[in-house]
Amino acid sequence: MRKLLSVPLFVLFSLFVPFAAFAQSEPAASPAAADPQQTALEAATEAAKKVLRVGPQEVPLLDQAVLKLPADFGFIPAPEAAQYLKALGNPSTDDVAGLIVPVGDQKADWLVVVDYAPSGYIKDDDAKAWDADELLESLRAGTEEENKQREQMGVSVLEIIGWVEPPKYDASTRRLVWSIAARNHGDPADADNGINYNTYALGREGYFSLNLLTSQSTVMQDKPAVHALLSALQFNEGKRYADFDADTDKVAEYGLAALVAGVAAKKMGLLAAAAVFFAKFWKLLAIGAVGVGAAARKLFNRNA
Repeated sequence: MRKLLSVPLFVLFSLFVPFAAFAQSEPAASPAAADPQQTALEAATEAAKKVLRVGPQEVPLLDQAVLKLPADFGFIPAPEAAQYLKALGNPSTDDVAGLIVPVGDQKADWLVVVDYAPSGYIKDDDAKAWDADELLESLRAGTEEENKQREQMGVSVLEIIGWVEPPKYDASTRRLVWSIAARNHGDPADADNGINYNTYALGREGYFSLNLLTSQSTVMQDKPAVHALLSALQFNEGKRYADFDADTDKVAEYGLAALVAGVAAKKMGLLAAAAVFFAKFWKLLAIGAVGVGAAARKLFNRNA
């Protein structure tokens, strides 16, 4: 729980909480006994339903870009997305640009959180020489350090299983994709773990992250959805990576590898390893992963 909400990973994992809860909810309690958080979540969900924009249409993302939202995708604008995330307990949602859900007849179990980080221009030179094995070891090392804190807090420690997809950077489009699998230490090897599938689009003044929340059993069939969304995001003229002016523009203090390995995590508020928030939400993730798509469709489909 942080001001670090430029981090999509926290948002992604926490999104399983309400959808799983709503999908398995009991009959509503009397107003006098209503739970304040549940009430806030219900209000935020209703607000999101009212402003849901269904593709195909163009959706502006701040003053930075346009998302050409495809058919069967629904977009929840930043104010209502922020309201929803705050209802989950996020103290800061300044970097949230929206949420994307499957609508229509999609039989999909995923959600996408859109963030924008005004980091400045990120140099991508290090992508030419990075080593996926070294990045994975860096993620593991960072997780081990965080595990010390988790032990002190009395929560389960985590282990990195490996790459779901090793880091891939396309220098022609300035887009980065990567994903890891992780689990609570001692969990069964065949558990259907929750997965963050992380995608980034670099611009002149910062970057957008479109991060897919799904399960390990369906990530391969679900990832084309976020790739389609990533391709549909286009920076505005003057905001593109190629528009960078070395004489006037801010340059980020970290390189592209930091978006994977979390080298600058503490300083830039970016927990690339994802592990910090697995512990709190892991049981809910395991319970809710299979049914989250149906719940999302019920909540957000205009015809529901």
